[in-house]
Amino acid sequence: MQERGCGQVDNLTFTLTCSTASGDQRAERRYATYTGGTRQFEGYFRISSMGGTRISLKQTFNESASGPYFMLAAERGGRLYAVHGGTTLSTAGTVGATVRVNTVHQVGTSHRTYINGSLKHTYSSPGGSFYDKFGAYRTDSGSGPATVVWSNVKFWSK
Repeated sequence: MQERGCGQVDNLTFTLTCSTASGDQRAERRYATYTGGTRQFEGYFRISSMGGTRISLKQTFNESASGPYFMLAAERGGRLYAVHGGTTLSTAGTVGATVRVNTVHQVGTSHRTYINGSLKHTYSSPGGSFYDKFGAYRTDSGSGPATVVWSNVKFWSK
């Protein structure tokens, strides 16, 4: 678990307290690096407040390419989208609504994202080393303040 600058984690409540575009706006939990097989993530999030514009909720990083590979973000108003490309996945991310997120990552094949049980996004996956994070993060084009509550979070492999 990391806490930096304007981000705070309390149990599974992630709070961004700043409204600036500072790179320190993050509150997150990180999972171990993996290099093969199939990895699945499941969690429920509820945005309990969003005074800012956009926040990232779930990220998969490609260490082999040094940067984010997949990022799920929310805009104020409820739009959930894939940061790379801007594809809208759902409009279920409104303040107060509970949303189930599943990701299934087959390294070297594909990364699939499910929102409330429905497949919403498929992205080709290269090989390499990856790791996952969830929480609340400032995006390049948005900022806090925001509070996100995650529950029933699981991460497993096949």
